[in-house]
Amino acid sequence: MGIKSKPILGVCAALVLSGCGGAGYHASSVQQGLEGEKLTVGTVQREIRKGMSGAEVAQVLGSPNIVSTDEKGREVWIYDKIATDRVYSTSSGGVSALVLGGALAGVGVAGGGVGAGYSSSAGAVSTTQRTLTVIIKFDEEKRVRDFAYHSSRF
Repeated sequence: MGIKSKPILGVCAALVLSGCGGAGYHASSVQQGLEGEKLTVGTVQREIRKGMSGAEVAQVLGSPNIVSTDEKGREVWIYDKIATDRVYSTSSGGVSALVLGGALAGVGVAGGGVGAGYSSSAGAVSTTQRTLTVIIKFDEEKRVRDFAYHSSRF
């Protein structure tokens, strides 16, 4: 291997290795994209309290999916939320280089060039499904008397 080809080989090796970190970066970006859910167990725990009116519950959680009554005629609201998150992140890039060399040939200059190029792409995708079921039981005065919730993520 000649002296002139060693720098080119070094540059190409550095470019190849720099592409290895790309997929890890994108995986991190995908996970950040999944954050910021709207209706969560935390929202229920923070906002829903015994004694709240139905209007206050609706302001926090929105309209329920199901409204029914128990054996004593008291209202029961059920929120059943299902969400599928699909996040995709990708990037691509490349570098081109032209290495020129020359030699004196009599009075003129004779030269040649070597071209090198590198391109790469990296990406990550994540699909997650979330479910949240919230059951709110009201008393005779239409105030929250009890609530329960169940959350899953897969």
